Amino acid sequence: MNDYAWLILITLLAGFLLETVATLLNIGYSPEKPPVQFQDCFDQDRFLRTRKYLAEKGKLGLIVASWDLVLLLLWWRLGGFNLLDQWLRPLLENELLRGVAYIGILALVAKLLHLPFSIYDTFIVENRFGFNRTTPITFTMDLVKSLALSLVLGGGLLWCVLWFFQKTGPMAWLYCWLSVTLFSLTVQYVAPRWIFPLFFHFKPLPDGPLREALLEYARKVQFSVKDVFEVDGSRRSTKANAFFTGYGSNRRIALFDTLIHSHSQDEVIAVLAHEVGHFKHRHILKGMAIGIVHMGLIFFLMSFFLANPALSQAFSMETVSSYSGLVFFSLLLTPLDLLVGPLFKWYSRKNEFQADRFAVQTVPNPMALVSALKKLAADSLSNLTPHPLHVILHDTHPPLIQRINNIGGISMQK
Repeated sequence: MNDYAWLILITLLAGFLLETVATLLNIGYSPEKPPVQFQDCFDQDRFLRTRKYLAEKGKLGLIVASWDLVLLLLWWRLGGFNLLDQWLRPLLENELLRGVAYIGILALVAKLLHLPFSIYDTFIVENRFGFNRTTPITFTMDLVKSLALSLVLGGGLLWCVLWFFQKTGPMAWLYCWLSVTLFSLTVQYVAPRWIFPLFFHFKPLPDGPLREALLEYARKVQFSVKDVFEVDGSRRSTKANAFFTGYGSNRRIALFDTLIHSHSQDEVIAVLAHEVGHFKHRHILKGMAIGIVHMGLIFFLMSFFLANPALSQAFSMETVSSYSGLVFFSLLLTPLDLLVGPLFKWYSRKNEFQADRFAVQTVPNPMALVSALKKLAADSLSNLTPHPLHVILHDTHPPLIQRINNIGGISMQK
């Protein structure tokens, strides 16, 4: 094993150990009784169910992470990366097609190996706690659609990346960066109209007091939106949600039917106001800009490693290629992910506080956001007291207690 192999192995094991510690700490961090702030919506029975749900999801996550690590190390130790490459070479002489097939096969096998866990999570764990409404047919169709999208969109994008690195020399990373950026922006623009409807049914919120109140609020805060959509989230889960997506003429605010049917009008307006807050603070544009810069850095670093013989040697490759180098570079990025990931999570949590502040300052009933967040937490059995290490590593939203205390302070100032 050379230096690259040792670096990747050590960081994979360190990352797994860190994840294991964070998960176990998170499971054991929950108190015996619900915090005082939540005793109006979490009785003791619901809180105990929350703890059980947290434990089952956490343990399943550790099993999946262990499975992934063991399979990767076995595949690596047995020379699987090289065996797949040698098998494909006589079948596909065109290097671009061979590269797409090589990465596509690895991705497909990984997806299939995860499938039993996904089935167990959806039809056993989620069903046990009363969340699942996904039928086997819906689950299967979602899988087929996602694989088809990956083949068409992912395969096409991968072909372009490999072409640039094979044909355009030292500036390939720049061409890749620009192309992937354009692709990402295009997908975000068309997704609300062409991609999301493949999985969810969007319909304009029916005429009535709620629709009028939501559009009146949007006019009040000068948020330009043509319509608010209701999404049939109940076809898959009882959990409620809302999201804002797209830009320009394709901008959409979508409210899950589970949110509309289980929350008061003031609470739905408060949830919408939170989403508008993200837009008003330009969180989406800033996030896109950060993502684009991060992507450029990745491609720049990638240009130094794709054809690196030492990196290929670490995985026992007989032939150096840009497509296998792309796979190995993704593993080499593990140390960077361990450092950068928590920074992105911190930035996301900061944005959530800002969106909460905007909502509280602009809605007629500021405390409606608190009651909405409590209902969402109770209905989805959310962890009320996550361990700080788990928050740092994984959580894009601040702990709910912090959000509620922050909202209370803002309301008093209003």
